[in-house]
Amino acid sequence: MLLRRVPSALALAVCAGSALALTACGSSEAQAAACPTAAPNAATAPEWTLPGATGSVAVAGSTDTAAPLITVTAPFTVTDTQVHTLHAGSGAVVGDAATVSVCYQGVNGRDGSVFDSSYQRGTPVDFPLGGVVPGFQKAIAGQHVGSTVAVAMTSADGYPNGQPAAGILPGDSLVFAIKILDATG
Repeated sequence: MLLRRVPSALALAVCAGSALALTACGSSEAQAAACPTAAPNAATAPEWTLPGATGSVAVAGSTDTAAPLITVTAPFTVTDTQVHTLHAGSGAVVGDAATVSVCYQGVNGRDGSVFDSSYQRGTPVDFPLGGVVPGFQKAIAGQHVGSTVAVAMTSADGYPNGQPAAGILPGDSLVFAIKILDATG
């Protein structure tokens, strides 16, 4: 969920949790749904392939039983943030100021490392779109609840000054696979 000016990845200030120990806040029905923790099959075909300014990325969204698969040919960088809907949902449209419940995985384009994942924790995260970095807002606002999306974001839309606690350096492009479970507001 990439919060602004937060020393570690996603949901810290919103949930008042500790660094990198992210848990969902709130009590929506979506919270009852767990993020699948099983590793994806390495042979899973990508649903989106994006050549970058350097490198490339291939993304397959999560399934009911497995986390997403994000494969980076590093170093991967983009000059413009790119959003791709992997699976369109049929729920309500997510507004710009909504609070959402999502499962997500974030990968650093510089080296292909996972720096944060609610799938690894098995628990969705809730956050207001106004409290996250622009790249996350661009990926989620306007989508339908139930959608799975991928975003390759520029450093400017992520952490232009880096986030050392999460292994993110200034200039790093970030890639996320996001499953939108619920939205309110």
